[in-house]
Amino acid sequence: MRRLLSLGIAVLVWGALASPGAQIVALGRADSLKFAVIGDNGTGGRPQFEVGQQMAALRATFPFEFVLMMGDNLYNAQDFAAKFERPYAALVAAGVKFYAAIGNHDDPQAQVRYPAFNMNGARYYTFAKRNVRFVVADTNFLDQLQLGWLEHTLKSASEQWKIVYFHHPLYSNGDRHGSNVELRVRLEPLLVANGVDVVMSGHDHIYERIRPQKGITYFVIGSSGQLRRGGITPSPITALGYADDQAFTLMEVAGSELIFETRSRTGRTVDSGVIYSRRTS
Repeated sequence: MRRLLSLGIAVLVWGALASPGAQIVALGRADSLKFAVIGDNGTGGRPQFEVGQQMAALRATFPFEFVLMMGDNLYNAQDFAAKFERPYAALVAAGVKFYAAIGNHDDPQAQVRYPAFNMNGARYYTFAKRNVRFVVADTNFLDQLQLGWLEHTLKSASEQWKIVYFHHPLYSNGDRHGSNVELRVRLEPLLVANGVDVVMSGHDHIYERIRPQKGITYFVIGSSGQLRRGGITPSPITALGYADDQAFTLMEVAGSELIFETRSRTGRTVDSGVIYSRRTS
């Protein structure tokens, strides 16, 4: 274990997250791919608006290009204006794109056709940005057709980084839901065999970073709107857990490094670190 410093925050980094002599650098390299991650955000409540304001303010110094959404994008009534367009109005106006996964509280028929979610009518899809292949799955209906598509997409990806995201976490210490072991049995061998670097989910209304499992770093980012205070009981696989406030994550990929920083609704940095790709460019 190495103790590294980033932005004045002491960060404990285990195992595959750090290589000997590695140094965590501040976010904001000129040549990096920058993006943000939110999950379980679609409440339309004041905390969601405050997270949106924090994201818009930080974009002045960290100009992220797009936002990944972990699902539960709109709770209850599918009111796109109240629960998406207004909370993120400044980002939408600036041309920031959002790429959504489907959660268990979402209406897939409505959301896959909503242009601002960039799903193009599909419950699961893929897109590439520079040297990163993003693969978005629908864990509400994980049938053999989708599993075959996932295997083909991951196997044929030539990008240096492979990042997969979906709603239900394979690993989580959230008190409400926890790990979805059934999904893990079905998905983890496929993810490991095809060299996935990072997997992100929501569903549990917490933030948690999991110590690398079979070479993959897992994040639960499910508190960008909904929050379950005290909703996490850390286990030996917990690298860091946070359930005191709403949170979102900023990420940037620069060559073989993925640098991340998680912020609370009030702008406090609660986690940061660096992950290294297992492949060369």
